[in-house]
Amino acid sequence: MTIAAVSCHVERPLDDRTWAAFSRLQEARPGGFEIAALLRPPDPAAAEDEATWLERAREAAGRGPFGHHTHWGGVDRARPVGGEPAERVRAEAAWFRGHGLEPRLFCGGGWYIDEGVGRVLAEHGYADCTATAFRPGYLAAGAARLSAARPVRLRLDGVALLELPATHSLGMAARAALGSLPPYLHVYFHDTDLRVPARRWALRAALTVLGRRCRPVRLDALTADEELDFAAAATA
Repeated sequence: MTIAAVSCHVERPLDDRTWAAFSRLQEARPGGFEIAALLRPPDPAAAEDEATWLERAREAAGRGPFGHHTHWGGVDRARPVGGEPAERVRAEAAWFRGHGLEPRLFCGGGWYIDEGVGRVLAEHGYADCTATAFRPGYLAAGAARLSAARPVRLRLDGVALLELPATHSLGMAARAALGSLPPYLHVYFHDTDLRVPARRWALRAALTVLGRRCRPVRLDALTADEELDFAAAATA
């Protein structure tokens, strides 16, 4: 039977309407799925309310798997625009832990990851969710990404990183609910999807059906048997 997990890229935790919609969905567990919350930290450049952010992050961590999501270029810019991506992840991971939060998952904004970032993730005991089983259509030609269709352990200079790739967007999950299913399925969506009633309804319906056809698992409970060099999963 297909094993299936679900994650949400929580990018607007301070927007009351978006947060309420995500909270209701995470609490409801449609299809029996414990939805992993992958949160980006508050952005100092945007003067985001840290106290409210922390309160909501702790709520999410109490309802399901909890992870770290990085927007390299700020609130509205997912992929890096300069600086050292690995050092940003290291600083954000220290910020999480300094506030009593222990993310176990990671996803790079815009599906960005490089070997330096991967080593930082391995050092912190994260499992990565940045690889995808498909090429996101909005990525520019030649934009680097990781490609994988099932959980693998990536080798990076003597360290191993557990990779839990996303396989289905919201729309792909809705179509897959009534079709053939792969052995492994990881549905991802964004909290902003929940602002749109039709998308919110489609997601709930898809997860309800998938929960009957698959074995729901927590994303942070998955493991992998196969190993692969990081370079072999990298593509442009």
